[in-house]
Amino acid sequence: MSEHSSKSYEEVTEKAARGMGWHYLSFGGAKFLSLITLSILARLLLPENFGLLALATLTMDYLAIIGDLGFGAALIQKKDKVIESANVAFWINILANVVLFLILFFIAPYAALFFREDELTSVLRWLSLTFVIKSFGTIHNVLLERELNFKKKLVPDLGSAIIKTIVSITLAWLGFGVWALVIGQLIGVFSTSAILWVLVSWRPKFSWDWGVVKSLFGYGLSIMSVSALTAWEDNFDYLIIGRVFDTVDLGVYMIAYRLPETLILNTMWVMTGVLFPAFSALQHDKEALRKGFLSTVRYVEMLVTPLCLGMFVVADPLIRVFFGEQWVEAIPILRIISLYTLIISIGFHAGDVYKAIGRPDILLKISIPLFPLRLICLWVGAQYSLLGVAYGHLVAEIISTTVNIIVVRRMINVSFFEIMRELKAFLGGAVLIMCTLPVVLLTDGFLPIYQLILSVLAGGVGYLLTLWFVERKSFIGLVGLLGLDRFFNRNGNE
Repeated sequence: MSEHSSKSYEEVTEKAARGMGWHYLSFGGAKFLSLITLSILARLLLPENFGLLALATLTMDYLAIIGDLGFGAALIQKKDKVIESANVAFWINILANVVLFLILFFIAPYAALFFREDELTSVLRWLSLTFVIKSFGTIHNVLLERELNFKKKLVPDLGSAIIKTIVSITLAWLGFGVWALVIGQLIGVFSTSAILWVLVSWRPKFSWDWGVVKSLFGYGLSIMSVSALTAWEDNFDYLIIGRVFDTVDLGVYMIAYRLPETLILNTMWVMTGVLFPAFSALQHDKEALRKGFLSTVRYVEMLVTPLCLGMFVVADPLIRVFFGEQWVEAIPILRIISLYTLIISIGFHAGDVYKAIGRPDILLKISIPLFPLRLICLWVGAQYSLLGVAYGHLVAEIISTTVNIIVVRRMINVSFFEIMRELKAFLGGAVLIMCTLPVVLLTDGFLPIYQLILSVLAGGVGYLLTLWFVERKSFIGLVGLLGLDRFFNRNGNE
């Protein structure tokens, strides 16, 4: 690597690392509140309430893809006419989301008819307002991400999470049922947009540049197409369960999926928020990009592996402690979904590389043939049980990740051996299972909270000690990446 390349890589890495620390603080705080809220709401509301919200969210997710038009990613990737692009993107984004609101308002009764849930009509119509409300802050949020200014982004993320938590729990306690979730969602989205307008000095101006429009659509179309396929893939399980089973079953599945989604999938999306802008800054330096991707795989697995395998082993006490005895049917589903998310994590950030080098079309070309495969796997699994749907996800993801690794190897000239070398965290994961499983079995008669605490301590100690011996340098680097090194430095424990 040349001196210039090395300097560029180090500068971007340092900025990304600072951003990652703040982004994780924001993410951790918001998701901690989300889990606490979900834990409380699971005891105040019925499974069918969560199932009804899942049906509404499912219907909205398919339309929400159009709302962004891929402009957010296009704006981050652009190197010139950024402000002009932001102005154009803002107004088109507003218009697109108003149209989506109107579409959803009128199709809501048909969605309710399809899922055989009359109440879904009013729930959908009210939730569709989130399209319009969110669109007012979308570009402001993108500008913060583009500059890797995640310290400032902490305020709207945490602020809206706190407000949403207070509103949802209060209304659930007062007996509002599913409307506690709906109103909480609306208030949360409004809070995010309002705070972003206060924090970000940029104000949209009405301007129009056909060159900019063409550029945004040219890049964004592939992103939007991939997002549409991803939305189908990610939500087809909900669609099948909502149609084949009932809202109670969907509520159980949603709870099982929520923990891996909140702790792991959202973690990876948080990293994408930092890594995509960072990779984009290195898009013309293939060696730096290659090095950045391998480092990403290493750090992602160090974070994700203990979460995935830990949830797999302690699923029983975890569900009982967080959500209560009425959700025990979610335990086996949680185990399979945790393995599914572990497989996802290995090739998840290959997409950031494709987008960063200006080739989002690769994502589309990969997704198109894999899309029907996943749908078939989920449909076949659904013919057996809810657990069969989870197994369908797992099988499809093993194939999808394998394809992604093969493609990214060619795009940035990285070998399969180099990628495997970054998965040393799996050794720590094996030790975690060996330490945790005996504790789970020996504490079978304990209260779930004590069983969970002892199991997590045993697995955590085993994992961290293993990581210290096999990946010490990377472990210290991860501490720095998350901004924890300053804490240790202040206490003289470097």
